[in-house]
Parts: sequence; structure tokens; C-alpha cells
Amino acid sequence: DYIDLAVKMQWPYSLIDWKWNEMENGGDVHDALQYALKKGIKPLLWYNSCTAWVGNGAPGPMDRLNKKENREKEYQWLAEQGVAGVKIDFFAGDKVETMDYYLDLLEDAAKYKLMVNLHGATIPRGWQRTYPHLMTMEAVYGAEWYNNTPRLTPLAARHNATLPFTRNVVGSMDYTPGTFSDSQHPHITSHGHELALPVIFESGWQHMPDRPSVYKALPKEAGKLLSQLPAAWDDTKLLSGYPGESVVLARRKGNVWYIGGINGTDDKQTLTFALNALPDLGKKIVIFKDGSEEKQLDIKRSRLSKGRTMMSIDCLPRGGFVVVVE
Repeated sequence: DYIDLAVKMQWPYSLIDWKWNEMENGGDVHDALQYALKKGIKPLLWYNSCTAWVGNGAPGPMDRLNKKENREKEYQWLAEQGVAGVKIDFFAGDKVETMDYYLDLLEDAAKYKLMVNLHGATIPRGWQRTYPHLMTMEAVYGAEWYNNTPRLTPLAARHNATLPFTRNVVGSMDYTPGTFSDSQHPHITSHGHELALPVIFESGWQHMPDRPSVYKALPKEAGKLLSQLPAAWDDTKLLSGYPGESVVLARRKGNVWYIGGINGTDDKQTLTFALNALPDLGKKIVIFKDGSEEKQLDIKRSRLSKGRTMMSIDCLPRGGFVVVVE
């Protein structure tokens, strides 16, 4: 279903997550890889870094990347299978041996042209300048915590409005944004808020984490936005905001500006931002904003009037919006 979703959304990659070495539903990982490649989707595979703090019973595959000879063998197998990259999870902090392990993983992955996501890992440290195949790192309290505890439910909006000023400034951030359905624990951010997160949060791999049925059920224009949304940008400008309260970020790819805004508070808020900070601004716009309820989107096409320099958009509590200017 996820691979078929990638085809429908024109996303080039699909992640096969943990425990792929234990598939018991009528096929194995080779079948999944072949299905993805046949559909024109490049597969990514998850690995446990095998550090001690995870303890017994941690999900696999394990013990495949620690020793150099094992790592080279695994990377070669991945390249032969057509795998495009690896998501390596569960690292044991910032000890010297762990930091060396990170670099060993990156050095050897480069030989086999594998992209890397270091998950459950340290913060970015500029390594992507030496290793451009390092696409993103986690090092953030991300959307998976709707599964793990109820703590993110009341705090997510404020947390999300803080991250652009703190963690994401440091480097690519694998938050897995854009969860519209409830998980183990509900979330109370609006659909407009969630739609804005893949614009506001930067990640060389932007993992879209929700169920295929959820993305298929989105309004057609919202699905088109997520289908065409870039993962790398030509320009970025902060238009307004204050940590924990709100943020409005504009990102440009080619001649299209994507403006994302979120309300980090529990009260309604009107977010106002300047348009004259954006050079070569087009006239055709699509606005995705909060509807009358949290789970609704109000979408409209319009044109910017000549000489307009400001825009204001009303947001629900914990709400948000996206404006696309072509």
C-alpha cells in the first residue's frame, strides 16, 4: 500500500521500516524490493545500529553494520538489490566510539552510493558538507511521539513553532511531518497546521508518515501540494514569528514560493506577513487554510493584486496555512 501510495503521489522513495527481516505475510523483503523497483520506486531500508542501550528484544535487523567486514557486505548487497539508502536508528549518545561509528557508516555508504538518514542520533554537526549523501538526522522530539506517549498531544503546536528557531536551524531534521489522523494518542493541531509542517521543516528526505488511506482522502488540491512539494530549496526567508507562538517561513524552488505558517498557541490568531521580502513574486496563488473545524481545510485559488505588500491569514487555535505563489 505504501509503495502504491508513492506511485500515486509521485514520491521517488518508499521506506521499508524496522523488522523487515521478520516478514510473515506471504513474502519477504526481496519480494517487497522487487515490487517497489517494478513500480519505479526506489526503496530505503531501516537498520538497528546495534548499540547497547536499546537492550534485549530491540527490533531488527541487528548486527549487520557494526563491524567493517559485515557493513561492507551488507552495503554491497543493498547496492545489488537496488536499494537507494538506509535509515540507521538507535545510537548510544555522543561518546567518542559512537561518533567514530557515525563516520564509518558514512564513509562506507559513499562507496556504494547509498544515501543515509541517521535516526535516533546526535544533532547535525556539519558532516553533510563532507558527506553529501547524509540526507537528514532525527535529533528531535518528532511526530512518532503521538505513538509513544500522550505528552505531545497538548504541546505539539508550541513545540512545532519553536523548532524552526532552534533545532532545524542546525541542519536537516527528520521530524516526519504531516500526520493528519490520530495515532495511539490523539493530536489537536489542525489540518492546516499539519499541512504547513513539510514546508516549515527542512529535511533532505521528507518522510510523510501517515496511512495511505489518509493521504488518498485529502482534498485533491492538498494531495497535489504534497505530491509536488520539494525536499530541497533554493531560498528560505523568515517572514514573521516568535519561538513557541508562531512562525511564517517562505521557501522557494525555481520560480515558485511556498509560504507555511503555524499558530503555536491555544487561541485563535491572525498571522500577518510581508510579501515584499520575496523577490520575483508571481501573481497566481493557492491558499490552504483552516476551515471552521480542526479537521477541515479551506482551499481557494486567487491572484495577488498589483502592489500588494502584506497578507493576513486567520488561524484556528493550533492552526496553520500554506500559500503557494506561482
